[in-house]
Amino acid sequence: MQTELNKIAKDTNLFLKEFIKRQKKSELIIPMKYGLFSGGKKIRSKILVDIGSLFKINYKSLIIIGSAVECIHAYSLIHDDLPCMDNDSIRRGKPSTHIKFGESTAVLAGNSLLTMAFEILSHKDLNFSEKIKNKLINKISESSGHLGIAGGQYLDLSYEHKKVSRKRVIEMEIKKTGKLFSFCCVAPLIIKEKNKKEINKFEKIGADIGLLFQVADDLIDHKGSLSVAGKKTGKDKKKGKATLISLLGYKNTIKYANKLIFKINNKLKKYGSKSKNLFKTLDYILNRNK
Repeated sequence: MQTELNKIAKDTNLFLKEFIKRQKKSELIIPMKYGLFSGGKKIRSKILVDIGSLFKINYKSLIIIGSAVECIHAYSLIHDDLPCMDNDSIRRGKPSTHIKFGESTAVLAGNSLLTMAFEILSHKDLNFSEKIKNKLINKISESSGHLGIAGGQYLDLSYEHKKVSRKRVIEMEIKKTGKLFSFCCVAPLIIKEKNKKEINKFEKIGADIGLLFQVADDLIDHKGSLSVAGKKTGKDKKKGKATLISLLGYKNTIKYANKLIFKINNKLKKYGSKSKNLFKTLDYILNRNK
């Protein structure tokens, strides 16, 4: 599992470094690279490769699409860490982008990474028809804006120190984390021009995977250490964050996560042994704090 993750991370970073090298120089490149190449396990790209293998999508194309996903993920982390958001000074074991370069530069670097994702998906390096590229850009845009990451972060901040129902917490976590995982799950189906019903099915699988990831993240914050999380832990409770742990308790949240894995596995039964890599990734997501 770790070998596969390392390979995907290496190939993704290699593509991104080459892509940035071909761009015109600007003062924002340095903080952009700082936020983009700060480590990270590339789990979203791994999910993309796992689903892509079910549909026999070319690995190089998946790495390019995964590079766009990683740009959006990096942008969201840079912005999440800002004092006006979650106010985190450490990310992946080193100073957050705004601590290193200042708040205004961090905002602009994040914005630039967001738009670079669309540049990557529309670039000639990605050898698909304009129709497919447009659909990929449309879907990743939806996953990143008010219906996805940005909307989820807004709700996350709005729910602090409030009593929020389980349904609303799940909706918030799916927006904040699940939508980008949904994109990773549906991108291979968009490429293969599958029907809407099939795309919707994989969109829901992606939402469940994203929810599993967020639950695992909350579990790490609850009981993990700085060395495991790469950032300060115990913040959710201090900030009065609305999480499933705050509603269900620690043990019941672990049970909920295992039920999610069972649910995802059931939906992918028809792919048999082809989906074993994905199941390994799901197990890794839940147990990465151990």
